Amino acid sequence: MNSNWFKAIMKATKIEYGKNLLLKGVPLIFNQKGARLKIGRNVTIKSSFFSNLVGLYSRTIIVTRASGAEIIIGDNVGISGATIYARKHIEIGENTCIGGNCKILDNDFHPIEVETRNKLLQETNGGDSNLIPSKEIKIGKNCFIGCNSIILKGTVLGNGCVVGAGAVVCGKYEDNCVIAGNPARVIKRLDKCR
Repeated sequence: MNSNWFKAIMKATKIEYGKNLLLKGVPLIFNQKGARLKIGRNVTIKSSFFSNLVGLYSRTIIVTRASGAEIIIGDNVGISGATIYARKHIEIGENTCIGGNCKILDNDFHPIEVETRNKLLQETNGGDSNLIPSKEIKIGKNCFIGCNSIILKGTVLGNGCVVGAGAVVCGKYEDNCVIAGNPARVIKRLDKCR
């Protein structure tokens, strides 16, 4: 698919994007009615298998799934075969790299309690349900999110954080931390960026 044609579809579905958006392959980008999806300038979104030699499992998926949800992606961000899925709010700071096959999910996709989950199954508009637990995610500027990592609801990463490959991250982390493991924890502090 021609990327100019895809960009025209993005505009028609009220997806905001800045100059020099580079699409390698065809991502799946969907903006729910009443939601906001904004992509900054000089952003690269890789979605084809050979666009990142770490080995992408799927195309990049960027989705706002509820009315009022927001995804804000800053300038100079790189994304490779990642899933960014918001029911509430996900913000990614400028100059951040999202490694291959990462998942950034501000919700649990379904309730944990059986009764609530069954109630959700009975709703006809499950996509807009308030029964699904959600909390905002904020990823700071100049971060690096290693391949195959998962950023869970409520996570706040300070500026300059590095997330190790395969980490499962939940919580609040100050600037310039290296975070790794499952569950993720701070394993190192970096010198402050000058």
